Amino acid sequence: MIEINKVSKWYGSFQVLTDCSTQVAKGDVMVVCGPSGSGKSTLIKTVNGLEPFQEGTIMVNGQSVGDPKTNLSKLRAKIGMVFQNFELFPHLTIRQNLTLGQVKVLGRSEEEATEKGLKYLDRVGLLSQKDKFPGQLSGGQQQRVAIARALSMDPIAMLFDEPTSALDPEMINEVLDVMVGLAQEGMTMMVVTHEMGFAKRVANRIVFMDRGQIVEDCSKEEFFGAPRSERARDFLAKIIH
Repeated sequence: MIEINKVSKWYGSFQVLTDCSTQVAKGDVMVVCGPSGSGKSTLIKTVNGLEPFQEGTIMVNGQSVGDPKTNLSKLRAKIGMVFQNFELFPHLTIRQNLTLGQVKVLGRSEEEATEKGLKYLDRVGLLSQKDKFPGQLSGGQQQRVAIARALSMDPIAMLFDEPTSALDPEMINEVLDVMVGLAQEGMTMMVVTHEMGFAKRVANRIVFMDRGQIVEDCSKEEFFGAPRSERARDFLAKIIH
């Protein structure tokens, strides 16, 4: 589904990704973890072209992300993206937030887009909030709306960039519960997160990054059982402690 091959990226003279390679198969739930500044968010944003990269290739469902001929808008419509800070339109109602992308990018009618959007709003348990504005909802509710909006586009895979890091602790589980449900339904997912409980529960693959490099790429059993690198062992000891 997603193939990242020898990807490197620089900001000016500073290299943020170095020779990164990994694959996400259909139905995989891959958790990308590592210390702050290790390149996790940058890597996940290269997958749908939100961050350009200078070397290597990324293929999504057979399409090359870095190819200038690739229509990135159409590609992004197939790959749902959920950000740290929700990125909802504050001046639109929840219903309008759910339908706008479907109408503008997929060409759906307002009626079809509304039906699809409300179906997924119900899926995340927020149908009763459809006529409110984002500012009237809690952070956890806004993030669940953002997930519903991404699902409304019928994506083939979902990318999550630290989806719980901006939330109060008591709101984290309501978002993770939705993500666990998606994983159990077979959604292909790539998740940047520090939530190791989530990783243990639903991931089948763990990628551990440090200083822009992929240090570990293994099953969750290997990673939590006996990570090969000293850096990953140190990271886990701190997180679990």
